Amino acid sequence: MKIAFILDPLDKLKAYKDSSIAMLRAAARRGHQVFAIQREALVWDGGTVSARAHALTPTDDNDAWYVPGTEEVLPLTAFDAVLMRQDPPFDFEYVTATWLLESAADAGARIFNNPASIRDHSEKLAILEFPQFIPPTRVARAAVDINAFIDAHGDTILKPLDGMGGSQIFRVRADDPNRNVIIETLTHEESRTIMAQAYLPAIASGDKRVLIIGGKVIPYSLARIPKDGETRGNLAAGGRGVAMPLTDGERATAEYLAPILWARGLLIVGLDLIGDRLTEINVTSPTCMVEIAAQTGFDVAGAVIDALEGECA
Repeated sequence: MKIAFILDPLDKLKAYKDSSIAMLRAAARRGHQVFAIQREALVWDGGTVSARAHALTPTDDNDAWYVPGTEEVLPLTAFDAVLMRQDPPFDFEYVTATWLLESAADAGARIFNNPASIRDHSEKLAILEFPQFIPPTRVARAAVDINAFIDAHGDTILKPLDGMGGSQIFRVRADDPNRNVIIETLTHEESRTIMAQAYLPAIASGDKRVLIIGGKVIPYSLARIPKDGETRGNLAAGGRGVAMPLTDGERATAEYLAPILWARGLLIVGLDLIGDRLTEINVTSPTCMVEIAAQTGFDVAGAVIDALEGECA
């Protein structure tokens, strides 16, 4: 197959941990041709969405992780599969890319994750569809509403709806003397909606990333365990990643969601759970594949290629 990956700039990727590079390597090992596309190279013209595509040959060297090949402008329909793996921020340019990719899909291109589903699934707000699995949560922008939630629950987490990697996440207790200024900062003086959730003490054991690939639940999670003195478990915030088998509760939640999300064209999904509570549904560029594979031997990137081969071959 010919598989294209829409990626961040190649020189910015960290090959030793990047899930997209793991997938490129897995595809190449099976003899598939792989290509890299930059989001800004997408062009619509005359009903066709094309892009400058760079052929490349992945290596096992994390310092020089690929050998560059030829570059040519190709319609996205020329590929057997196109994987959208651009990291957030989920800004207007990201939304524009989903519109262009949706146009390509209408013309017959196989795009994963489904661009309309990426656009419709806010990684923070998507959990609201499944209230039976989430902690006490309030989405609001008025200070009076957020303060009432803090007063009701005492110990809370406040976070913006467009952050990633633990950015701008605050733990706020009812007696915190800075609570008003935190609310003002996060809401931009009540002009931006945020999420408030009850603090979950189970975070001490890790914020678990559970991957779903092609509607199948990967049997291991990666627990992102906060460093001392930190609330956030995100690896980008200094958390320590420990792979472990799914608990019965984690598996039950993931098995419930898997067919629903796969029916929406979401090939790669990363659920975030603290204890048995669902806190996010990640669909833009879920990661943690490399860490799980290194610690358990389970080839998560290979499972992605299995799913693509089943769908597109």
